[in-house]
Amino acid sequence: MINVFIIDDHQMVIEGFKLLLQNESEIEVIGHALNAEDAIEKLPSIHPDVILLDINMPGMNGIDACKEIVKILPTVNIIAITMHKESSLIKMMLGNGAKGYVLKNAGKAELVESIKTVSKGKMYLDKASNEIVLNKMGNSKKKPNTSSLFPKLSNREKDVLKLILDEHTTHEIAEKLFIGFGTVETHRRNMLIKTGTRNTAGLVRVALEYELNK
Repeated sequence: MINVFIIDDHQMVIEGFKLLLQNESEIEVIGHALNAEDAIEKLPSIHPDVILLDINMPGMNGIDACKEIVKILPTVNIIAITMHKESSLIKMMLGNGAKGYVLKNAGKAELVESIKTVSKGKMYLDKASNEIVLNKMGNSKKKPNTSSLFPKLSNREKDVLKLILDEHTTHEIAEKLFIGFGTVETHRRNMLIKTGTRNTAGLVRVALEYELNK
């Protein structure tokens, strides 16, 4: 039996994974956490075989959580579960100890296959992620571009970033862009994840250094 632990900040996503896996005779979901901090407290006493880890979470993101969890449980097999499909995120997660990378729009068959594969200590990238990595490798001979170290920011993320660099507060950004407070925070959190930074200060430093706002 492969014991699975799920870390995702959306209860509905967790329940969805449980439904997908409930009829798998070789897999059992033994627990879950809605954030990385709670998971890190629970995991030492649970010792799952496989962890399904969301990348985009409030507080500690999945990239940092992956690194911390591997320190606590060196033999655990972590699969990044996310909607982000940028090659740099795949590289960061694998570099921090993840054994797999699966997009949330992947089907049940890929999810089950990924769990069974990493439980044997092997690496697994779903079809879409594998194509992204292969395409990146195919373009590696082109002239290096420092901005390519990070995933491309969306136009709206760039709008938010420019206002952050101009020292506007979240409320001010929301008013200027005619969007909600929560939407601004979502864009900010996505940019932290894409750049691998921990806070706004780190985001500003990276944005200025690599001219991500252009």
